[in-house]
Amino acid sequence: MNSIQGVKIGNYVAALHALKEDNRLRGLERRAGTDFASNDYLALTSAPRIKKAVYAALEAGTPIGAGGSRLLRGNCDEHETLETEAAQFFGAETALFFGGGYVANFAVLTTLPQRGDLLVLDSLMHASIHEGARAGRAAFRRSAHNDPQSIEDTIRDWRAGGGTGRVWIVVESLYSMDGDFAPLECLVAIADRYDAFLMVDEAHATGVYGEKGRGLTAPYEGRENLLVVHTCGKALGAAGALVTASGVLRQFMVNRCRPFIFATAPSPLMAVAVREALFILQEEPERQQRLAKLVAFTHREMGLRGWRSPSVSQIVPCIVGDNARAMRLASALQARGFDIRGIRPPTVPAGTARLRISITLNAGEDDVRAMLDALIEETRGEAR
Repeated sequence: MNSIQGVKIGNYVAALHALKEDNRLRGLERRAGTDFASNDYLALTSAPRIKKAVYAALEAGTPIGAGGSRLLRGNCDEHETLETEAAQFFGAETALFFGGGYVANFAVLTTLPQRGDLLVLDSLMHASIHEGARAGRAAFRRSAHNDPQSIEDTIRDWRAGGGTGRVWIVVESLYSMDGDFAPLECLVAIADRYDAFLMVDEAHATGVYGEKGRGLTAPYEGRENLLVVHTCGKALGAAGALVTASGVLRQFMVNRCRPFIFATAPSPLMAVAVREALFILQEEPERQQRLAKLVAFTHREMGLRGWRSPSVSQIVPCIVGDNARAMRLASALQARGFDIRGIRPPTVPAGTARLRISITLNAGEDDVRAMLDALIEETRGEAR
């Protein structure tokens, strides 16, 4: 390596060193042990029905790749069939299929909110939301987590300061790191009161909550001022994301959304897989029921061990605080056969490094008991 090359990469080396010193250097690890880390809540990633549907589609001539953007030759029957049936399933007017939840959030926020509008983002929103807000045309402000009054105060302050555009309230229905729920009923009322749009990321609720897994927004779907992102790579076991919205908003995205217009369309085979996952939700409700029972069992067992969590969902955070200690605990639990990962800033706020424990149908009650016992032992009973 010559000196010029060394100068070019020196900043990157220094940045990586700083991350390592702060115990925030990431690396890729293969999956091993009992699954307490994934978002495969309903154990659909290897479901025989989905495999069979994909095999059948291949045999029938469905291409592996779309070969182009949706507006060129990449628009396939599989995409349109999925979107039509997904809209019906979720109770929305229309749906639009994207390659993933990150790109869907980014796409919506860089397309629909206009210059002069205001985005009000919950402070614990996913990184894709914050990146989309920064890259978009609208101004944005953060509200206190799960605090409807903070949202109203933010809107009023903006209006008092001369803001005249539309307001977009952006939340997750179930937060991915804390496992708590958004107060959707209050938020719908606020959106109506201030003539605002409400955008809800259902990434961790789709498939798990609501009738037949339709999500926590199911009672409100079909409203003109509601837009929902249903991620397909978590409980649905596939990949991609479905944005459900009014026909006008969908048409606007088809015409103005650069991440949609200029990207190769998602694989038609993935559309087939997602469609089959939606059928499974409707035809095998026992999966959702089994998960609900396992989640309730987990929280009861936690209580028996003196551990009180603010979460009552399938996402159970064990807040450690210190980055290095969180990673040591994760390694210790992995060594005991439990795939639990440490989460550090900037994914979570500084000082809140944690273990993120995920309850899925890839584990059973005996696994949960053993995992909780191991956690209590490794934390010397401090997991409370």
